[in-house]
Amino acid sequence: MIAKLYEHLRDEVSRLSFPCMVYNPLNYAWDGFMKYLALLPEHPRVVFLGMNPGPWGMAQTGIPFGEIEAVREFLGIKEIRITPPQATHPSYPVRGLQCSRSEVSGKRLWGLFRERFGSAEVFFREHAVLNYCPLMFLNVSADGRARNLTPDRLAKSDREGLFALCDECLRKVIASMRPEVVVGVGSFAESRARESLQGLDVRVVKILHPSPASPASNNGWAGKVTGQLIDLEVWQ
Repeated sequence: MIAKLYEHLRDEVSRLSFPCMVYNPLNYAWDGFMKYLALLPEHPRVVFLGMNPGPWGMAQTGIPFGEIEAVREFLGIKEIRITPPQATHPSYPVRGLQCSRSEVSGKRLWGLFRERFGSAEVFFREHAVLNYCPLMFLNVSADGRARNLTPDRLAKSDREGLFALCDECLRKVIASMRPEVVVGVGSFAESRARESLQGLDVRVVKILHPSPASPASNNGWAGKVTGQLIDLEVWQ
């Protein structure tokens, strides 16, 4: 059921056009995403919701916050078949599990879960991690330089069709999973969850995003977020 919803989302967002370079890891790293979905419980108590793929995480592996070491060592996924997209920027190649870069956000998030739960098996008894949007965007300047462009920074005309598809998919996924809580990892994910999940019997809360772009995240992020989750009564 969940795989079919994401397969539909994958195909629908592939039909959209954007004035920037776009990577869709659900196309070229579907194998990694399917192996990840196989780990998830049918009805998790808590769903952590991220924004979209990072260049050294999900854009490489197809797995939300899919930092290479975390995927191999914590999730136990040792092999992912990828077919890199034809159009990639030289500064952001797709190498799958052979990628030598580490995504800080993914390292921090999965590191927190490993520290608290010890194993992926224990974590996935009650938890799941998903992303709102499956696409990564790169803004390429006239001189050929590229930088990561988050969905909230797209032009309104480009956001509307994309967000409608992502909202629909998230609502159907959460309706199927029936969690008690959706935890927005950062303000964007929280706001999209609140918007798209109206009327469903689920509580939406927010934690500090692990991105190093947030100064507050670069000093004891794991401790701060653990405290937030305890205060929100998501964790004991």
